[in-house]
Amino acid sequence: MAFIVKSMLSNQVKNLGLGGGNEEKKEEAAPTDPAAAAGMTREEYEEYQKQLIEEKMERDAAFTQKKAGRAVVRVHLREKYRLPKSEMDETQIQLAGDDVDLPEDLQKMVDEDQVEEEDKDSILGQLQNIQNMDFDTLKEKAQTTLTEMKQAAEEKCSVM
Repeated sequence: MAFIVKSMLSNQVKNLGLGGGNEEKKEEAAPTDPAAAAGMTREEYEEYQKQLIEEKMERDAAFTQKKAGRAVVRVHLREKYRLPKSEMDETQIQLAGDDVDLPEDLQKMVDEDQVEEEDKDSILGQLQNIQNMDFDTLKEKAQTTLTEMKQAAEEKCSVM
């Protein structure tokens, strides 16, 4: 707060022409070379910049891998629940390349889901589904459908 008041007063004094311009001279005297401003030699500064660029590239690559891993999980869930595919997910997977690494816990979940789907698709899985069916409801639906078909046929056919 005191700095702001001091700054405002020095600006007003400068506008009056009574001096107070020492601060500007100090800023103008600052070195224009970024290496000197950072307190490094030119070679050290260039090496530092290269290191920053390499670290950024590594972070970007890791981020792309994570995005692709998430896209793989979304693709798997879309296949599992028969949802429409997303072009964005396909693009993210392609950008990451063929070696998309999923975290171990996600890979376990995907594997468990695949085993579960395979069990459902097998003959034993289908037999278990038959045991779980409600035959009374199934019988009612069949009779209703048969009655509806018979009525539709009677309306269309004059012989019946």
